[in-house]
Amino acid sequence: MNIGIDARMISPSFGIGRYIEQLLLHMFALEKSKEHSFVLFMKKEMAQIYMPLFQELHANIRVVYTEIPWYSFKEQKEMPALIRAEGVDCMHFPHWNVPYLYNDPFVVTVHDLIMYHFPRPEATTLGPLLFFFKNRVHRFILSHAVKKARHVLVPSMFTKEDVHTTLRVPKEKMTVSYEAPIDIKEGEGKPLSVLETYNIFRPHVLYVGAAYPHKNVKGLLEAWHVFEQTYGNDYQLVLVGQKNPFYTRLLESKEMRACTQVIYTDFVPDDQLKVLYETASLFVTPSLYEGFGLPPLEAMKYGVPVVSSDRTCLPEILGEAALYADPENKEQLAEQMYRALSDDHIRFVLKERAKGELSRYSWKQMAEQTLAIYEQNG
Repeated sequence: MNIGIDARMISPSFGIGRYIEQLLLHMFALEKSKEHSFVLFMKKEMAQIYMPLFQELHANIRVVYTEIPWYSFKEQKEMPALIRAEGVDCMHFPHWNVPYLYNDPFVVTVHDLIMYHFPRPEATTLGPLLFFFKNRVHRFILSHAVKKARHVLVPSMFTKEDVHTTLRVPKEKMTVSYEAPIDIKEGEGKPLSVLETYNIFRPHVLYVGAAYPHKNVKGLLEAWHVFEQTYGNDYQLVLVGQKNPFYTRLLESKEMRACTQVIYTDFVPDDQLKVLYETASLFVTPSLYEGFGLPPLEAMKYGVPVVSSDRTCLPEILGEAALYADPENKEQLAEQMYRALSDDHIRFVLKERAKGELSRYSWKQMAEQTLAIYEQNG
């Protein structure tokens, strides 16, 4: 079988990009994948980074360079012909941006339905009119994609139920394919020097992720202000995420100005991020909506206790290995952070439970599931 994969979004620095990266690395390592050929549609810059790694694992991979932007009219117009020219038997779109006119067999991954549940103008840098139009077009493309797909991959039972309820996709047409924490290689930087780089001079509570409205980082700052007022300034809150207009707004907000012990790092390379995880006293994820949730699992992998929002997929993914709080109740979130920092018994129990929860997640297993879906739907 000749399998095509839209890898234009591959990246080591954000959610969908990480998903594509880990899927391909683990799939090409599977012995069963050697029975098939693969065509990857990639931006040239990323192909130059990743193709040597992929070709060490698998001999029959072809790359098609394309600079076609995702979410663009050009994507809708030109991608179908580009794919058909490669004689693909089954195409995998690892995000919902499937060209409307692509009619050959394909599977699609739907990571979440944020656009349906958080369609707020403040969740974009566009004006209200452009936002409304963009949101409607994206909903139309997504809805069409899941109806036309041979099969739909989702990262959690929560997302499966959400797609079924919101878009009326039959449950038997979907497969839950859990992701897993990333294995980060050791870097050259020593822990102390990394902490000094980011002005972290106290025990720290860590958040890793974007600052989109549904991530509720503003709510985390409100809870952190309560924490500082109630429990003191012995800890620093460290926010890790690539700077963009959403983080810029957050850094200029009254919630940020009200706190005294908050560090914002901007993007952090993997080897330094590993140090921030390993030295953290606590990890917190305050999100209002998630389709999966990798960062808290990564924190658990490094033995860091987790305080989490009790919304959407997070209780499913983190199980009994986290303390939960209503993310819109700043007092409750502050209290749970304090409990997880101050109670040694709770910290021990969370760390022990995390070992069991982490055993449920494997990139190899996810790759095996995905390859089987290709074989069944090509």
